[in-house]
Amino acid sequence: MTHTYIIKGMTCNNCKIKVEQKLGKVDHVTKVEVDLERGEAKVTMDKHVNTEILKNALPEKYNLSEKQEKNVFTSSNNTIISEEVEKTKLQQLKPLLLILFYITTASILMHHNNWSWSGFMLDFMGLFYIVFSFFKMLDLKSFPESFSIYDPLAKHIPFYGKIYPFIETALGLMFLMRFEVNSALIVTLVVLGITTVGVTKTLLDKKSIRCACLGTALKLPMTEATFIENAIMIVMAILMLLGIN
Repeated sequence: MTHTYIIKGMTCNNCKIKVEQKLGKVDHVTKVEVDLERGEAKVTMDKHVNTEILKNALPEKYNLSEKQEKNVFTSSNNTIISEEVEKTKLQQLKPLLLILFYITTASILMHHNNWSWSGFMLDFMGLFYIVFSFFKMLDLKSFPESFSIYDPLAKHIPFYGKIYPFIETALGLMFLMRFEVNSALIVTLVVLGITTVGVTKTLLDKKSIRCACLGTALKLPMTEATFIENAIMIVMAILMLLGIN
């Protein structure tokens, strides 16, 4: 028999592997297939296993519950049709797009009386870092693991992943306060340049992982949008360093 379970808390391929290993060790479980994108696990067992037993087999980070399928009974042949609504890529990216919209709007409004491209870009980058670091701060314990999946430096130097949210906060404050702007721009190019290399490789390899740009609080898939958001910041940093405004 096979049952499908909803599993919350998975953010990367490491999580997928860990969940499969933990559930696979439960007595009477013969096969476990985890779908990271859907946040689901199909568990095959030779004897029914209570949901609580499966739940207790996983670390506290993960929350397991049995999936309730919506069934439609046809009057003609009594067949059961299982309806599943898949989120489109646009729906998945809605949180990211909304955040970028509000950051852009706020940056524009801050200069509507005395427009300045350089001022707009500095405030956009500052707000970008502050907002994105906030979401990472919500789960500092899990963020480094998710970040290291695609960031080359965090993968080889775990400590970098732990301090990355604080680096973003510091850069955000530097841009907003106009403190050592050139230094902040150079660090931005280095930091986001490294991350963009990892993002690009992930996209080219067509791996299905969660993006850690908004921490682990929001389930954001790694897509072209992640590359674009980094590219925008890198282009702005280059323009500012070249004095083009």
